Amino acid sequence: MEDWKIKVSVLWLFASIAFLAHQIIVLMEPGVLAQLMAGMAEDQEITPGMILFSAILMLVPMIMAFLSLTLKHSLNRWLNIIVGVAFAVLWFFSVIEAAQSAYWGGALMTLSAAIASVLIVWYAWKHRLAS
Repeated sequence: MEDWKIKVSVLWLFASIAFLAHQIIVLMEPGVLAQLMAGMAEDQEITPGMILFSAILMLVPMIMAFLSLTLKHSLNRWLNIIVGVAFAVLWFFSVIEAAQSAYWGGALMTLSAAIASVLIVWYAWKHRLAS
């Protein structure tokens, strides 16, 4: 198996775990659990659509970890570049939001997920140059 595929797969798992850790850390903030029990999250009503969107955000990196090891070269590279960029942007915005809310632990975990996403894009892009 190609070395870059293993690195990218591990980075997807790292990013996934870091993002999930962010979610757990946010639950420790005062008042968050009370809001959730009242059916609200960040001043928005919790809807089935919101829950589905959150589930997809948590599932995609885990799926990408598997696909990174199994897809053919060209599709693998481009999928990792596109999804990696999308998640890096998404997670960098989450870092800013967490920092503005003074959720420092959550910001740190999400920053590490964003950096992992940037590294995913770097390894996928770099592998093209090595081919």
